[in-house]
Amino acid sequence: RGGGGAVSTTHVAAGRPRDPEVDRRIAQAALDLFADAGWAGFAMETVARRAGVGKASLYLRWSSKEALLTDAVTLRLARVADVDTGALHGDLVELATQMLDIYAGGTGRAALRLGLEAAAIPGVAEHYEAMRRAQTLAARAIVRRGIDRGELAAGTSVTLLLDTLVGGAMMHALSTPPDKQADLARNISAHAARLVNFLLRAVTVPTPSGARP
Repeated sequence: RGGGGAVSTTHVAAGRPRDPEVDRRIAQAALDLFADAGWAGFAMETVARRAGVGKASLYLRWSSKEALLTDAVTLRLARVADVDTGALHGDLVELATQMLDIYAGGTGRAALRLGLEAAAIPGVAEHYEAMRRAQTLAARAIVRRGIDRGELAAGTSVTLLLDTLVGGAMMHALSTPPDKQADLARNISAHAARLVNFLLRAVTVPTPSGARP
């Protein structure tokens, strides 16, 4: 999915080939630890233990825990990207699906932690803010295209529409009981479509026949 535009801070030792699978395992372990313990409990040694690698392997790849967490966010955390399916409905379903992917997937708790703590973490703060800005611009572009195509009234509030859609997707993901989460993960697109259908019935411009999409 679309990135946040920040430059990676990975520190790589010269001459040592990278193993993408090991990188992914370390990145997931880093996000899992951050989700569980926050920045105060985030330590290179603990990440290495969770990932099943030596601490030296981490320091050969990343110069600091700030660099490690920044790259973990880049590698493993799903992000919202602009998409143009040619119709507002399809664009919003994809947007809702992306939001559900973030908060209903294995990185949901880490995403919540980032929202609370990222601003206070040097290096990570700048990367997270760039990613957040890119996501906001992508989401707003989707709604503005709908307005330009006449699928939404010209006076539609872009902010309120996105607050409703994104908030609805996030709250559904966070309020789903643990025993229902696997089912949600299998049916993310279907729930995204139901959410969009409900929202568009309230905000879309009626067709000449008086019917709504």
